[in-house]
Amino acid sequence: MHTDRFYSYLQFEKRFSPHTLLAYRNDLEAFAAFLQRRYGIPDLKSTERDMVRSWVVDLMEAGRSPSTIARKLSVLRTYFKFLLKEAVIMANPVQHVRAPKAGRRLPVFVEESRMERLRTVFDGGMSFSSCRDRLLVETLYQTGIRLAELIGLREEDLDFDRQKLRVIGKRRKERVIPFTREFGNSLQEYIRLKKLTPFDNKPEVLFVKDNGERLNPRFVYTVVKNYLDMVDTPGKKSPHVLRHTFATHLLNKGADLYAVKELLGHASLAATQIYTHNSIARMKEAWKQAHPKG
Repeated sequence: MHTDRFYSYLQFEKRFSPHTLLAYRNDLEAFAAFLQRRYGIPDLKSTERDMVRSWVVDLMEAGRSPSTIARKLSVLRTYFKFLLKEAVIMANPVQHVRAPKAGRRLPVFVEESRMERLRTVFDGGMSFSSCRDRLLVETLYQTGIRLAELIGLREEDLDFDRQKLRVIGKRRKERVIPFTREFGNSLQEYIRLKKLTPFDNKPEVLFVKDNGERLNPRFVYTVVKNYLDMVDTPGKKSPHVLRHTFATHLLNKGADLYAVKELLGHASLAATQIYTHNSIARMKEAWKQAHPKG
């Protein structure tokens, strides 16, 4: 089938992560279900432009956000571009379909004071599980890596002598992130406890569950939420919020924008620039509170 070839193309040629592949599959299956329900069309290659526009309207009426609709359209655009390249269709039906405009949302992040308070509420126990859970949160905050990158970390990716971490990001792009001596010591203590556990030690996987199995996204989400709940963090409480927090705190302290871009593994500077808006908003608030004309 055309969709199977498309998924293989994304996986092996574009080197998309399993998380991204699943998102693409879900969006395509949702669109296919809409076509079947509304038009009785069983095959995506028969899609016409008006059908795509009708789907956009359907999503808007269902209350989906402009950013979500834009992402779904991007998936369709990529899929039909693939079919066009494969000579399955003669034109891309999504080419001139635009998503509804949306205001730019600022990334959600945790205030520095709350992150400092989080250190005081960490479980002081030295069990394998408590040590691991603390490090999951610390690693996300101190390195800014993505959830999929965290799950994919291996012991061999750690260089304790040079205090750096090797990360394989999107599309298999490699980058290096420095870490502190204190954080390195915590990682070494975790690995020591991991080797003492009764399950078969897996050095090729850094973070594992209590039974030695590889972590899954839901497990990490639960750990992060539980810890952020302890300091009454408002808003979203996800691993990606800690990535936003990492970038925002660096820029608030005067870090170079290009350096933050490389640390985050962004393909373009535009993706990193959104974090400067939080810094600008912070400066505006300080001006309003302190300036005589504020």
